[in-house]
Amino acid sequence: MNLVIGLLIIAVGAFCQSSSYVPINKIKSWSWESYWLVQGVFAWLVFPFIGAWLSVSGIGSFGDLLAQMQADAKSTWLTILFGALWGVGGLTFGLSMRYLGVALGQSIALGTCSALGAILGPVFTGHAADLTSAVIIGVVVTLVGIAIIGVAGAMKSAALPEEEKKKAVKDFNFGKGIFVALLAGFMSACFNIGLSFGQGLFLEGTKPIFQTLPATMLVTFGGFLTNACYCLYQNNKNKTFGDYRQGSLWGNNILFCGLAGLLWYSQFFGLSLGKGFLTDYPVLITFSWCILMSLNVVFSNVWGIILKEWKGVSSKTVAVLVCGIVVLIISTFLPQII
Repeated sequence: MNLVIGLLIIAVGAFCQSSSYVPINKIKSWSWESYWLVQGVFAWLVFPFIGAWLSVSGIGSFGDLLAQMQADAKSTWLTILFGALWGVGGLTFGLSMRYLGVALGQSIALGTCSALGAILGPVFTGHAADLTSAVIIGVVVTLVGIAIIGVAGAMKSAALPEEEKKKAVKDFNFGKGIFVALLAGFMSACFNIGLSFGQGLFLEGTKPIFQTLPATMLVTFGGFLTNACYCLYQNNKNKTFGDYRQGSLWGNNILFCGLAGLLWYSQFFGLSLGKGFLTDYPVLITFSWCILMSLNVVFSNVWGIILKEWKGVSSKTVAVLVCGIVVLIISTFLPQII
């Protein structure tokens, strides 16, 4: 029963993350760099802090947690460092949505992130023995599923006239989008590496379902620093600091930036809770990053269909897309049954 609950919680978090770009469409009259920074305050600072604070509730104070992090400074700073590197992936991840749309952009970026994150996390932290044959097979099947979805995206790109592509995704650019999405996936894998370095940064007595939340806060803090520097640079370059002075828009835009940030953070809150129910399944603990990313891809393509990004494609293209989604769903539990 714990297995089902754990996977279900991770799935709910993945659905929330895949929905996080929908509220952004409701933001009015702000440039990309302005709304990206503001939603980042919620996604990478506010909600991760709340999660970390929740992890110490009843067993100590937030100051105790900071003292533990200071005592293990090496792990703390490595976690923040890889968070900063992940921040580069976060920046280009947003651009992959811009050029490829929600479905294809997330599929390629998250696919690369999924495989590299699952493998490099244990390798960088000296736990390569955790990469059993079942985990490797699961990663390979995940990549196969994402490759199939990538084929569907290429079929879509080849078949639709330019004006139809622009209707679905305003700034559609397949070549530029593929490059950015691969870069985003490579750098985004640093998130799981950061989590691996910070896996021991929690207070004694912390419930298993909350143990990765302090490390998540450090990773997202590092990512926020990278994103904030870039966004403020773009504000200066594009002369868009005026966005923040549009008082009449703050109510609407803060609401939807906050909602986007909450939905985005839910994936890692759900990952922490889900892993707490998978303690009897060490293979799935190691594979949990891949599970989250696979489900993110599944739900992002569901949103892509809802948002009509696949409108007008052939039934053959749809069949290839559905085939890729099915393979990804199978990959989430495959390592446990091998």
